[in-house]
Amino acid sequence: MEKANHAVSELTKTALVAAIYVVLTVALIPLAYGPVQFRLAEMLNNLTVFNKRYIWAVTLGCLIANLWSSMGVVDVVFGTLGTLVMTSLSWFLSRYTSSVPVKLTISVVVCTLMSWSVALELYFVSQAPFWWTYLTVGIGEFLAMAAGAVLTYFLSKKVDLTV
Repeated sequence: MEKANHAVSELTKTALVAAIYVVLTVALIPLAYGPVQFRLAEMLNNLTVFNKRYIWAVTLGCLIANLWSSMGVVDVVFGTLGTLVMTSLSWFLSRYTSSVPVKLTISVVVCTLMSWSVALELYFVSQAPFWWTYLTVGIGEFLAMAAGAVLTYFLSKKVDLTV
């Protein structure tokens, strides 16, 4: 029975984070897609430094949210893969420190730098200039991630995000 309860708890936490990601993205569609974007849901990427379950939660949320993307199947596939890679890398690198601020800093830096994948998508699909798009998407990613890091830090003081 204990094992079943644990599985239900894991699934519930994963589904909840994925749903929050989708709602935050779809509710703010004008800001969430395109060469200048501020996808607020990206702040949830910070959760991945606490538990790898959140890698799957955020990736699933991104996959579902990208169904609304004007780039269509390209964003569903490559945008989702980009999220999987960046959150996995954040989780992997953050394992080498126990400091929550350092873990969150790793997440912010990795996800901001990895926004090149979105710029590359926009370059190939929309012919948007790569470096300018990397800058604008990167700034939006940094702002969402930094705000999320602050919120996640204070949340982690009240809620054990590792379990």
